[in-house]
Amino acid sequence: MIELGWVPFFQQQLTLEELETGLPGRVMGVERSGVTVAYAGGERQIPLGGRWFQLDAEARPTIGDWVLLNTEGTQIERLFERKSVLKRVRAGTTSEIQLLAANVDTMFVVTSCDEDFNLSRIERYLTLVLDGSIQPVVVLTKRDLVETPEQLVDQVHELRTGLIVELVNALDRSTLEGLNVWCGQGQTIALLGSSGVGKSTLVNTLTGSQVQITSSVRDSDGKGRHTTTSRSLHLLPQGGLLLDSPGMRELQIADVGSSVSVLFNDIEELVSRCRFSNCAHEQEPGCAVRAVIEAGDLDARRFNSYLKLNREEVHAAESIAERHARSRNFSKQVRQVISQSHKKHRH
Repeated sequence: MIELGWVPFFQQQLTLEELETGLPGRVMGVERSGVTVAYAGGERQIPLGGRWFQLDAEARPTIGDWVLLNTEGTQIERLFERKSVLKRVRAGTTSEIQLLAANVDTMFVVTSCDEDFNLSRIERYLTLVLDGSIQPVVVLTKRDLVETPEQLVDQVHELRTGLIVELVNALDRSTLEGLNVWCGQGQTIALLGSSGVGKSTLVNTLTGSQVQITSSVRDSDGKGRHTTTSRSLHLLPQGGLLLDSPGMRELQIADVGSSVSVLFNDIEELVSRCRFSNCAHEQEPGCAVRAVIEAGDLDARRFNSYLKLNREEVHAAESIAERHARSRNFSKQVRQVISQSHKKHRH
């Protein structure tokens, strides 16, 4: 099962009994009422019973998860602990968490060199990836559409020290050599990026087959058409696995903890030097941030991106906490109703 990404991290989670009677498998696809699981004996679709849908989204199987099947391979007994997870707040006004992928080793953050190129969007993706404990690699596609794509590479490098950036033409396999190092046996790679940046073309070129339908960018607004409609894992000729997911117009961050601070550690250091701890970094005297921006040593766009992501992170954390509190209160009320019902029956 090494070819599916089975490593000692998961092997060590099995009990002696499970080693003899259980059947580990990996979730290769997610449907509305079930999942497709690959295991040592093959692959099959397994329906999810009602008990799974009573759990929070984070406790249900998602693409890339390892699960333990019963001896017959017809039912999921439990989830394995994840070594990484990518999640977001579901699009819309709710604060529900949506899992995008689990147990991903490397994330190809894909954007194109044309009108889609947006540093703030890349920062948003990186925040999610870093929070998920995943190695990010920024992939700039459509290098042939601009005269000096190297300038865009330099701009992305400035977002984070040591950030890996690859400049490619998704239609030309020879430009993808830098990506192959991440695609070895048992390695899981995922793609993250908006529609129209060439993700599906990249999937097809990396896999060497037409596994995703490709489509052109609309002339009316320069936005990409959605060509990938579901999340799925594909085996790569290099031995790894590649996960593709639908392009996302709306990407709200979840409760990402310290990942905003990790991505913007230089700005966090400046903030700590401000004269007042509650500095809004606008007109306050002794503001270290404004001084550096005015001196031209900090990009105002990057600082505004930091502020925006920080606000979203705080809002997401508060919304998630409120949802958990409501869930706890509801569970408490249910237990009280059941307890009162039992008392009535005894009398």
